[in-house]
Amino acid sequence: MTLDGTNTWVLRAPGSPDAVVIDPGPDDAGHLASIAEHQPLAAILITHGHHDHVEGAETLSRMLGGVPILAADPKHGDALPERARMAGLEVEVIPTPGHTADSVCFSVTDGQAPAIFTGDTILGRGTTVVAWPDGDLGDYLASLGALRAYKTLMLPGHGPVRSDCGELAAAYLTHREQRLAQVRAAMAGGADTPEAIVDVVYPDVDPSVRFAAEWSARAQLEYLRRESQAAPEQLDPL
Repeated sequence: MTLDGTNTWVLRAPGSPDAVVIDPGPDDAGHLASIAEHQPLAAILITHGHHDHVEGAETLSRMLGGVPILAADPKHGDALPERARMAGLEVEVIPTPGHTADSVCFSVTDGQAPAIFTGDTILGRGTTVVAWPDGDLGDYLASLGALRAYKTLMLPGHGPVRSDCGELAAAYLTHREQRLAQVRAAMAGGADTPEAIVDVVYPDVDPSVRFAAEWSARAQLEYLRRESQAAPEQLDPL
């Protein structure tokens, strides 16, 4: 589920006395100690509230004397500002709900070319699970549409760095549209549960991750059902 593990990013502009960290990851003593070596930290930034990204945040904050944790969901930290200057960097928060309701990306620049940190909204390899109800496929498609404009270096929450976030966002959208077409066809053939959709659309899924495919199928069904309910309202009355 996490590919090679969760990527933790430590950022500092040249000459800055402090740093910021994005997604400290799990509450693993060795990992957190390696982050703490880069102190002082100005802030701990969270892309979303899944435990493999946020679990170690409170421990790391305590280790460093109460460094602020900033997150979209107040359960995980203080409110993120839309824009801020931290560690000599300009940080812009981009709301990108879909993978989770609280997912955000960070566009970061030191005055040169920006980079975008995508959390789990776009991965460096493979595709992202959208698990209803915290995940919402309609929101996710809108977020991907917005990220097409960011034709810059992408540093994801899992997997390798990619050179063009916008290009990958467009590819993700194409993939999702193709998958939705397959789900529509499966529904037309009588598949009306997540389990049945997975049997038809994901026949070769590894049994160890079938649960994730069923999460995705549930989100797809919910999206298509909302789409079908909205369609009659868009028709002109006779």
